[in-house]
Amino acid sequence: MRPKIICHMVSSIDGRLLADRWTPPASGIDPDIVPRHYAQVGTRLEADGLMVGSRTMAEFRGITRGEPHLALGAQPRSLPHVANKTEPRVAVVFDRKGRLDYSVDHADGDHIVAVLGHHVEARYLARLRAKGISYLFAGEDGNDLDAALRTLASVFGVRTLLLEGGARLNGAFLQAGLIDQMSLLVYPGIDGLAGMPSIFEYQGEASTRPAEGQVLRHLATKTLDGGMVWIRYAVEEDALPAVV
Repeated sequence: MRPKIICHMVSSIDGRLLADRWTPPASGIDPDIVPRHYAQVGTRLEADGLMVGSRTMAEFRGITRGEPHLALGAQPRSLPHVANKTEPRVAVVFDRKGRLDYSVDHADGDHIVAVLGHHVEARYLARLRAKGISYLFAGEDGNDLDAALRTLASVFGVRTLLLEGGARLNGAFLQAGLIDQMSLLVYPGIDGLAGMPSIFEYQGEASTRPAEGQVLRHLATKTLDGGMVWIRYAVEEDALPAVV
């Protein structure tokens, strides 16, 4: 079994993710509307933690992103390391090449669990253990998402996780068919520039269709104060045969 995955994101009305580029709230609206609603809604989803990429994790205090810590060849590693976890929730980070350095063992109170590839250096693993960071392996290159989720369930007891970006990690989970629900907060603002990061950005050929075989079933829509809209969908398999 693997955990239930809820992709929980906030975007402008044109689907862009960089909040510092969005138009400001209208007059009289709380300027902190985005972080406030995002945190409140995330709490209502009752997850066991969050899941992010290394760039997003580096935005937390006490965590920096630098050069990869890779050995010359992949090592036959499989055993996860469970640190002395005291926090009830986890912050899972896909850091396949071991780019992150930590001065803390938590991200805003959530215990950090790093998902790595077999090719990270042994001394980097020792540093993680010394800092109280848990870790697990997701195949040789760290891209076996399903294996990582199953370890999180069986070893760390995780039942539900909020997938919170970035766009490439979201895209990888979408393409793998590992997203069970969408929780989208739409902020009443606009970015407007072509090429800015969006909710899903799978890295593939132009002919690739990452969402193929999946459909969205509407669960609920709620308008929040300040004009933000919270939309929830279940992600289901497409029951209709593909048209050739």
